[in-house]
Amino acid sequence: MQIPLSHSQRERLAYLELKAFFVGELRRGDLEARFSIKPAAATRDLNAYRECAPDNLAYDRYVKAYIPTEHFRPLFPFSAERILSWLLHGFGDGQAPTVARTFPCEGAGELVRPDFGLLGVITRAMHGNRPLQVTYLSVNLGPAKRVIVPVALADNGLRWHVRAYDRQRKRFSDFVLTRIAKAKSLDERAEPHEGIEADEQWNRRIELQLVPHPALKHPEGVVADYGMKDGTLTLNVSAALAGYALLRWAVDCSADHSLDCARHHLCLANRAVLEGVESAVLAPGYVQSAAGGDA
Repeated sequence: MQIPLSHSQRERLAYLELKAFFVGELRRGDLEARFSIKPAAATRDLNAYRECAPDNLAYDRYVKAYIPTEHFRPLFPFSAERILSWLLHGFGDGQAPTVARTFPCEGAGELVRPDFGLLGVITRAMHGNRPLQVTYLSVNLGPAKRVIVPVALADNGLRWHVRAYDRQRKRFSDFVLTRIAKAKSLDERAEPHEGIEADEQWNRRIELQLVPHPALKHPEGVVADYGMKDGTLTLNVSAALAGYALLRWAVDCSADHSLDCARHHLCLANRAVLEGVESAVLAPGYVQSAAGGDA
C-alpha cells in the first residue's frame, strides 16, 4: 500500500525499516533520538510505516519493541553498498562520523552483494549475543554444519567476512559472508569467552609503516599516490585484518624486499609488528617461523 510521504518522512521510515530488520527490534525512542523529533511525530511515523507495510512488524510486549515478522518484505529498495556502508559507518546518511556504529564493523574497499535475509539473521544474532547454526561452504571441506557466535563484520577489500567464535575449533575465525548458505539463531546466549571482548586478534591494534619499494626508480610517484609524509604512510589496523590489508595493497613483506616492484609498489618497513599476528600468513612474502619470529 502506498501513501503520500514527504522526503523527510521517507528518510525516517527508511531508517525505521533498516534498524528493525538488521537489529531485530525498534522502539519509538529510536526515531526520537535519531531525528530529534517529538513522541507524537515518532508515533505518526510508525503508524505510516505499518500502513504501508502492515505485515512487516509486530509489537513484542516482552521486549517492548517492534520486531520484524517472518513475512517481512523490505519497503525501500536498499542497495548492498548502502546497507553495508551504513553498517560500517553507522546508521544515518549525512550524519557526522561520530555517530555510534550499531555493530563492530571495520573495513575499506569494494563491496560484495550478500543475501539480505541471511545478513539480517547474522546481525540480529550479533545484537542479541546469540550463537548461530550455519551451513558453511568451505572450499577445502565442502558444506558442513557449524555453530558460530558472530561478533563483527569485516571488509577485506574483496569480500565481506563474519568474524565469529567457532565452537568446533574453539577459536575466533573469519567466515566469508557469501559462503554461509544457511543460518539459524539458537535460543541461547553466547558465553563470555565467545564475545568480541575475548577476541585478542580483533582488539589488538597495530601500526603498519608502508614505504615505496626500494627497487623503484622513481618512488616519488608512489609517495604522491598515497599522500605519504616524509616517504612513509602509517596505517592503524586491527591485527585480524592486517594480512588482508597487506594482501590487497600488494605490500612486499619479505625480509629482503625481493618481490617484483612492478607488482608491489609498497613494502612494509616494520616487519616485526607482524609477530603474533595470525592474519600475517596472507601478507605477500612474509614468512614466520614455528617459534613465532621471522624466518
